[in-house]
Amino acid sequence: MNKFYIDSIIKTAIDEDVNYLDISSEYIFSPEHRSEAYFLAKASGVLSGIDVAMRVFELLDDTFEYTVFKKDGEEIKNGDVIVEFSGSTTALLKGERTALNLIQHMSGIATATAQAVKAVEGTKVSIADTRKTLPGLRALQKYAVTCGGGKNHRFNLSDAAMLKDNHIDAAGGITAAVTALRKKCGHMVNIEVETRNLDEVKEALEAGASIIMLDNMTNEQMSQAVELVDGRALLEASGNITAENLREKALTGVDIISMGALTHSVKAFDISMKFRK
Repeated sequence: MNKFYIDSIIKTAIDEDVNYLDISSEYIFSPEHRSEAYFLAKASGVLSGIDVAMRVFELLDDTFEYTVFKKDGEEIKNGDVIVEFSGSTTALLKGERTALNLIQHMSGIATATAQAVKAVEGTKVSIADTRKTLPGLRALQKYAVTCGGGKNHRFNLSDAAMLKDNHIDAAGGITAAVTALRKKCGHMVNIEVETRNLDEVKEALEAGASIIMLDNMTNEQMSQAVELVDGRALLEASGNITAENLREKALTGVDIISMGALTHSVKAFDISMKFRK
């Protein structure tokens, strides 16, 4: 990930949290006071964001040192020591909440993604994220998805052309929308079309869509779409995908399942920062 991007996020968070000074820490400890600390996993899952978390302390303290025991993408268990570090006591205390907020959120995403990937083992389905991300954190969240074994959907509106229901309705239909788009976009641009029923799937296929999204369709409809398309376009299932119905959706034969829940409502992974006494 781009370090300038990461540093910008961290500085914004630190400015929000520290403001002028850390009253609790700076009124007790001198700038020369040093401490040793570590991150402790209090749940089991997949790690993401260790370098981001350590960067928080590096920006606050140029004497900060650390040793990593668990890397991004690795499984961690309850009780594992993830990293040990040392530095200015005030810097460690100032950066604690920001560092934990980031690594807990990213590890929560990686863990949820890994669980989804495991649920579809034995099928051809790829698990993908969406653009339903927290403002300003998209790249971190999408990176965390890859740590969990998932794939990234488009990062932004410039990555690929995706015609959703509102594009289609405003343009007068799928064929009209795809035709208008083809006249303008270059040969490198893939076109994905969101469909709501089998008639729209057929129209999207005939219009030359590269990827067809099956939005909120039943399992029966998705199976019929797989048969209808017969490999001539990639099929993406989306909408109301849960941990409980994920595998049955995958067994319909679609190629991709995209899940906004991986990023927009994931549970934070429990990690604590502990000082050595």
